[in-house]
This record gives sequence, C-alpha cells and structure tokens, in this order.
Amino acid sequence: MAAAEAIEATKSDGELIDLVLGGDRDSFEILYDRYFPRVFSFLHRRLNNRADTEETVQEVFINVFSSLESFRGESPFGAWVLGVSRRTLANRFKKKRHRTVPYDSTEVLETVDMNNPVIPRSITPLEAYECTERIDQLNSMAAECLSADQLQLFEMHHIHHQSIHQIALELNKSEDAVKSNLYRARKLLLT
Repeated sequence: MAAAEAIEATKSDGELIDLVLGGDRDSFEILYDRYFPRVFSFLHRRLNNRADTEETVQEVFINVFSSLESFRGESPFGAWVLGVSRRTLANRFKKKRHRTVPYDSTEVLETVDMNNPVIPRSITPLEAYECTERIDQLNSMAAECLSADQLQLFEMHHIHHQSIHQIALELNKSEDAVKSNLYRARKLLLT
C-alpha cells in the first residue's frame, strides 16, 4: 500500500464518500475493501453458495456506488450498506407473481392419483430467507404499531386460530369490537 493510499485508508467513511462523490474512484476502493468482508458474510449466510454470493456481492457494490448520493448520513454507513445488501438480495430473487385460478375440489380429486402420494418438496433457501425476513418485519411492526389488546387479538385469531366468537367470549367483548380491532391491527401491519 502506497503512502497516499495509507493516508486515504485512515479517513472516515464520510470523508471517503465525499471524495467518491467528487469523482475519486480510489476512495470507493477503500470503502469496498472496508465493507467487503461484512457484506460477503451477510450474503453467504443467506445464500450458502459461494458463486451466488460472489455475484450478489458485486451487485451490492454496484448498487452502493450508483446510489451513494442517496446516503444521508442519518445512520452509520455500514448499516446503510447492509440495507442495500438486503434489498439487492430480495430483488435478485423476486419471482414474477402468476395469477391464481380458483379450482373446484372435485376437479382436483379427479386428477390426483391417490395410489401415488405427492412427494413433499423441501423449502428452498430463498423461500426460507423470504419467510424469515417477513416474520422479522411483522414482529418489528407489531412491536412498534400494535397496542397490547390488538396484539393479543391478532395472536389469538391468526396464530392460535381461534374464531371471532371464541375470542369475544373469552375476552368478554362483542364480536363487532373484536372484528374492528383485528381489522385495525391487520391494516397497521400491512402498511
């Protein structure tokens, strides 16, 4: 490492970002070297495939470079880079949603061979990652947005599968009050 590069490496993230925005690409290399291990580790834990991880790391740093102007400095740069990593990973594997078609259950029974049971498929790493991310988001939103009553109603109905009628009896509330609170809780969680 040359003396000039050693001096550059001692600069703060903010100083390096300013230099990059001013056109100094060498400063971006320092940021890359500084955050590469953290991004690589983050992605490798989720992808568990070195080739996919290396490719996604490159996408992340392309996204970091191209959106560096949007970094406002309200949080540490490392947290912002991991946020870009999370979004890049999610966008990389987003699937095009296909329209669903309702079916008649008798139609399904006619097409399924009951002598050959369906082999259950295992969950893919992407599906596991998406599920974990969604659960984390819901838990975070629930903690921030829901009152204790709304959280209790949501858990009783959606986690423990209790009917509105059962919940109303157990909590000594009207069914309309339970429905109203559940509606508000779902609305808060889906925003």
